[in-house]
Amino acid sequence: MIDIEHFTPWSSLAGGLLIGVAAAMFLLFNGRVAGISGILGGLLRPAAGDIGWRIAFVAGLLGAPVVYGLAARLPQVHVDASVTTLVVAGLLVGAGTRYGSGCTSGHGVCGLSRLSPRSMVATASFMLAGFVTVFIMRHLIG
Repeated sequence: MIDIEHFTPWSSLAGGLLIGVAAAMFLLFNGRVAGISGILGGLLRPAAGDIGWRIAFVAGLLGAPVVYGLAARLPQVHVDASVTTLVVAGLLVGAGTRYGSGCTSGHGVCGLSRLSPRSMVATASFMLAGFVTVFIMRHLIG
């Protein structure tokens, strides 16, 4: 259910535009897709001369909330899941990015904008899996 009282269409639109422009600039200037799993994977098996930009990208991902927190109040986060559930979910997502040859950011943001058929199938699969999971968890299990 959408909490319409706290829905923020303008800041959501601005965030989406920033992500789209950043992904387009990354592709234009570096010739690379801004898929997080591929960028992190490259840090685990580094190639010569390929590590600096990856570290800078990850540092930006981790540093952006810190900088934002200096300028504005960070939103309150509440997670209704155990640590075990979060660890298992993270491992499943990691395995899924390997099987799917990329993550939601690589396929959903970058692949769809390039009209990649593989990314269209992958993104549709991500969405379908999410819909089915929510239906099972909310309506069949609990």
